[in-house]
Amino acid sequence: MKYLHNLVSLFVIFSFAWLISCENPVKEEDPHEDTVAQQADTTIHYPQEKHLANIRQLTNGGDNAEAYFSFNNEMIVFQAKNTEWNAPCDQIYTFSFSDGNMFNELPQLISEGLGRTTCSFFMPGDTTVLYASTRSGSDACPPEPEKREDGKYVWPIYPDFDIYIADLKGNIVDTLVSGPGYDAEATVSAQGDKIVFTSDRTGDLELYTCDIDGSNQQQITFELGYDGGAFFSPDGSKLIFRSSRPKTEAEIKEYKDLMAEGLVKPTNMELYTCNVDGSDLKQLTNLGKANWAPFFHPSGEKVIFSSNHNSKRGFEFNLFMINLDGTGLEQITFDEIFDAFPMFSYDGKKLIFSSNRNNGGTHNTNLFIADWVE
Repeated sequence: MKYLHNLVSLFVIFSFAWLISCENPVKEEDPHEDTVAQQADTTIHYPQEKHLANIRQLTNGGDNAEAYFSFNNEMIVFQAKNTEWNAPCDQIYTFSFSDGNMFNELPQLISEGLGRTTCSFFMPGDTTVLYASTRSGSDACPPEPEKREDGKYVWPIYPDFDIYIADLKGNIVDTLVSGPGYDAEATVSAQGDKIVFTSDRTGDLELYTCDIDGSNQQQITFELGYDGGAFFSPDGSKLIFRSSRPKTEAEIKEYKDLMAEGLVKPTNMELYTCNVDGSDLKQLTNLGKANWAPFFHPSGEKVIFSSNHNSKRGFEFNLFMINLDGTGLEQITFDEIFDAFPMFSYDGKKLIFSSNRNNGGTHNTNLFIADWVE
């Protein structure tokens, strides 16, 4: 939801990381790759995952992430990087999950293979989707950041990212948000009247809202730091988002220096809530490490999210749920590598997420869908 979400990647393994932002997939070499391969797990459903039933794997290979339901709960839109699909960097696809999987069936390409894309979401009526793309800068995939001498894991903030609307055949029908700098990580309210997105138009990464046609753009966060990956509450009154907000002089300098290079470091993030106009801003988590990819529970009283806060090795990301008052933290998934990007269907019956489970010891990240059990 973003490409940083879209992140398709947030994954840190000591000196190796794969972190999907609305995250876009970013992979580096894993010094523990041989060990991981030897311990390849074929589990799709772990016994402790009591809130999940009838888990089904939808993809089998590549990096698949940020899958979001259509309003009628019959389709998904997602981003994928898969050389077998002729997608060397993230592209946007749609698929009708109810009557098939993508093991042998190709999904519908939406983004035309142009540029790098991220953060797709269905628009009201389910005949169009929005997504962010660098296509205005070049048809080719933009270069990924080189490994840094200081060892920092960073996400690129590509200035060519703009937000487009396309029909389900991939035809661009509108440019929703554009301008100098990064505009991405857009999602739509369940009421279909508002959009929230992240932009660096002020020199900092802040949240903005606009009407469904892109008009009435309003900045709603103002504190220094990266605010992104925002989603609306079911009733459209609140937002949940991830943020890395530097506090010390050294942290502030590091953040500003990286931003000057078009980069951001996503390894320390907490979750925040606010009203749609930005008022009543509250920090929801204070767990340490990386807490991100949040989404409201259908009740609007809880949030599901991905976190490595209790990881002993640093790279295990699982799904957790927490009440809006910060109480009742509960672990939802129990994968040994990576679970992220959860979304509830609009009727609250299903949960879709991305996971490294059952990938044969590779770094492949696949989509899984499950019935939700309260």
